[in-house]
Amino acid sequence: INLQLTNFPDVTILPYFEQALLVNIPLGLLLSTTNQKSLTKEGILHAGLLGIGLWTFLGYKGWLLCVGYLILGSIVTKVKMLEKEKLGIAEKRGGARGPENVWGAAATGMICCILTYIYPQYSTILTTGYVASLATKLSDTVASEIGKAYGKTTYLITTLKLVPKGTEGAISLEGTLAGIVGSVVLTFLAIILGLITNTPINIIACIIAAFIATTIESFIGAIYQDNINWLTNELVNFINTLIGAIVAIAIVSIDMTI
Repeated sequence: INLQLTNFPDVTILPYFEQALLVNIPLGLLLSTTNQKSLTKEGILHAGLLGIGLWTFLGYKGWLLCVGYLILGSIVTKVKMLEKEKLGIAEKRGGARGPENVWGAAATGMICCILTYIYPQYSTILTTGYVASLATKLSDTVASEIGKAYGKTTYLITTLKLVPKGTEGAISLEGTLAGIVGSVVLTFLAIILGLITNTPINIIACIIAAFIATTIESFIGAIYQDNINWLTNELVNFINTLIGAIVAIAIVSIDMTI
């Protein structure tokens, strides 16, 4: 692996930065004046900063993929919201994302984007890592929310004992299948946008990475989250997406060497 910096810094990125400012600043101001329920006021600011970064390093395609994740994640979070609120297992603030949620979900993706700029010779692989990180997060969100809404039987992943819905580390058949569908949808959205090519290895890498990462995340939740005070849900989300990106990058890298 050659980590030598090539043509760095690359000034050709500046037009994308200008575009990012022209799109994200007005959009953030517009959202702050509406009654949208997807982001808190602070969440809008941080989402704007994230959006500027994503557009700068991956262009509008990378930005649109993250917007797609946010829209899909917000929709699925609202499924049977009243019922989940009655059970005490709904997302806080009615599912509105704050700064901690924004970065817990997308910090890994932002890292991948920045690395595509620093190491352009690995941009294709790192972009796959970016896609996989968001596929992982959407898979996690869909699995959790659909599992809480429609899961008939939930099991603790470490013991397979029956547990109530919303328990950390709990899984259900309905949620698991929905989570896989979520990762497939996000992966194909990335292909439609042209972020990654429509090849079996890219599709397999993103979907498998998402499944592995969300499974590990369930184990982390079941074993550690209630026992370690600083292990917040947002930190677990970051770890989850980081695992997803690393696994996808590893799969694609191995395929390239075969």
